[in-house]
Amino acid sequence: MTPAPQAPVPPALPAPPLQGLRVLDLATLFAGPLAATMLGDFGAEVIKVEHPHRPDPSRGHGPAKDGIGLWWKLLGRNKRTVTLDLSTPGGRATLLTLAATADVVVENFRPGTLEKWGLGWEELGAANPRLVLARVTGFGQFGPYARRPGFGTLAEAMSGFAAITGEPDGPPTLPPFGLADSIAGLATAYAVMTALAGRERTGHGQIVDLAIIEPILTVLGPQPLWYDQLGYVQPRTGNRSTNNAPRNTYRTADDRWVAVSTSAQSVAERVMRLVGRADLIAEPWFATGTERAAHADVLDQAVGSWIAARSRDEVVTAFERAEAAVAPINDVRDVMHDPQYAALDTLTTVDDPELGPLHMQNVLFRLSATPGSIRWSGRPHGADTDTVLTELGLTEHQIAALREEGAV
Repeated sequence: MTPAPQAPVPPALPAPPLQGLRVLDLATLFAGPLAATMLGDFGAEVIKVEHPHRPDPSRGHGPAKDGIGLWWKLLGRNKRTVTLDLSTPGGRATLLTLAATADVVVENFRPGTLEKWGLGWEELGAANPRLVLARVTGFGQFGPYARRPGFGTLAEAMSGFAAITGEPDGPPTLPPFGLADSIAGLATAYAVMTALAGRERTGHGQIVDLAIIEPILTVLGPQPLWYDQLGYVQPRTGNRSTNNAPRNTYRTADDRWVAVSTSAQSVAERVMRLVGRADLIAEPWFATGTERAAHADVLDQAVGSWIAARSRDEVVTAFERAEAAVAPINDVRDVMHDPQYAALDTLTTVDDPELGPLHMQNVLFRLSATPGSIRWSGRPHGADTDTVLTELGLTEHQIAALREEGAV
């Protein structure tokens, strides 16, 4: 058997804030693994645990190069990869040994699955009373839907997001990417850090129960309050808003697109002066965002006709000079060359042993004293199994026995 490449040695950097934290990532597709990635980006040691014969499906999601899934290179970054079949006695015992050394376990099995394997909170907590167990599922650990298969698409539907997305006379619209999963991943990382802060006060770990249907509902804003107090159900309005106008996407003379927002009254006034319709500012209805939204046809015609006579670059330059809010509608080609993203190093280069230089999203935010970093991209399936198990104190003979059992 050819030895797997060792995890690259990262360059010398200031000690990251989560250095010394050990995270076991047992999760797949996509919220749980993303949470572990966020923790790894800021220094946590993340050990990705995958089934020996059924690796994380993200390795096969989306386009691949030379048979290597590119999504995994992003989602698996800063993680060491080991294989364990948790349903086997050897896999169970090894996971408990790993958990005894860890601070966090992230999992997204259906409720009851870990318990079926003898790896529920009772066993994990006994192995390590300081452990934080983050359980990320579609619907949470209890309730009538708890045991249903759960995916982000279902959360986007259930939460009310799809109901308000799309054109007024069109169908509810789902996003073409993992929106609910991504929001849940960020929320899980926050929940884990909150639980760890609690551990500092109590000395004990705890369970994080995060349902993917909940964080997306939070970011939708005050819809429940509006309905509770006013009986108001937010409709689909396309690119328009019920809270302000002009707010839309507009086609430019060179067949490009820009987006305009006027959430602030002063910005709305600047836009109308810019497009030569300062007369509309004097209308009584122009004084509030809600009233402007009721007259969106008039405002869109004024703004849209002005933009349609100019190129995208001309429009953006004019809006910037007027201190009005505009942005080009970029596709990924534009994003890769956007000067603001370049200045922020939002898209950075990572050297990958299998594929060479990769351009991917950088860590989520910048810290002035203890920054995060991408130390390596997603590793091959099981690449670090022997190394990690040896670090646990297992001998070559014991590792061979686990392999013979099919546990690794």
